[in-house]
Amino acid sequence: MFFQKKALLDSSVQAAVVAAIRASEAKTSGELRVFVESHCQFMDAMDRAKQVFAKLQMAHTDERNAVLIYIALKDKQYALFGDEEIYRRTGGAAYWERAAKVLEEKLSINEIGEGLVACVTELGSALATHFPYQVGIDKNELPDEIVFGK
Repeated sequence: MFFQKKALLDSSVQAAVVAAIRASEAKTSGELRVFVESHCQFMDAMDRAKQVFAKLQMAHTDERNAVLIYIALKDKQYALFGDEEIYRRTGGAAYWERAAKVLEEKLSINEIGEGLVACVTELGSALATHFPYQVGIDKNELPDEIVFGK
């Protein structure tokens, strides 16, 4: 099974992350998703993030501007994966490495919720810069809720 029913984050953390996603997406046509699971099924978290991105059909946004934040809690692994247009417009690997540091710093001191909110906010700023919200045109293309894996 790809998804599980039991949440890996408590309800207050989930609410804060979803609120950050909604606040960020209110300023952009871009889409942010968060995927959390216990263990990474691959040696490399980026490989897993790519698989999750595909499973969640995130490459189907109109402007190819979706971003996934992936975390394997027990393995202490994470990855950020942006679709081709947002990756290109932010300047490539250097931006994504800096954005990942925001998450990494909080995860290293076990502040998972704060790390997710900070990372969502950072990525939301980039999306708003490169894909500003257009009143009457933009729509929420992907659900805002956190997705939980095995």
